[in-house]
Amino acid sequence: MTTTYGQFCPVAMASEVLTERWTPLVVRELLCGSRRFNDLRRGVPLMSPALLSKRLKTLERVGVVEHRGGEYLLTPAGEELRTVIESMGVWGQRWARGDVVAKHYDASLLMWDIHRNVDVSALPAQRVVVHFHLQGSSDRKSHFWLVLDSPTVDLCLTDPGHDIDVEVAGHITTMVDYWMGRADFMGAVKAGDLSVFGPRPLVRALPTWFTRSLFAPVPLPA
Repeated sequence: MTTTYGQFCPVAMASEVLTERWTPLVVRELLCGSRRFNDLRRGVPLMSPALLSKRLKTLERVGVVEHRGGEYLLTPAGEELRTVIESMGVWGQRWARGDVVAKHYDASLLMWDIHRNVDVSALPAQRVVVHFHLQGSSDRKSHFWLVLDSPTVDLCLTDPGHDIDVEVAGHITTMVDYWMGRADFMGAVKAGDLSVFGPRPLVRALPTWFTRSLFAPVPLPA
């Protein structure tokens, strides 16, 4: 099987690096701040460790990534891909949404994204633990705990043993719609699509702690 397009066109040469399966998502994770192998795996949970290692070695070979001290760091060439990946995301948010089906609703991936986009400057001074119970995930996981102790944000897949301050329950599709900018958090609560329990000040402040997806503000076609 040929591994080259055999063309001098820069589009063809860039495609030889970037259009292998999973590569754009690996670059996305690196741009989002993941540096260690296990963190990268959490951002691409359906990718095998062997294939992730192979893609990272390719990116290192072509000068997009450097591997130093157990971390994968983007080079200037890798950082320059930010606008490319963001443009792909903008296009996907605007035009590819019709292909979203139930198998895409992965609660673990959603909560991983939410946890790394918490606005720590908006958090209360005291530690807050938020328990999410999300039904209908394609990965069959439904319970997640966010431990918000500014400036630290931890995502736990098992009960961390702290008292729970806020409970959030609902279907994964509702939280994805909120995260991607298609639904308002408190609007979903009022409509009965999400249930939130806890002290009123914390419940009211909860949506202000999350910055949502980078692509949430993208205007949709008429």
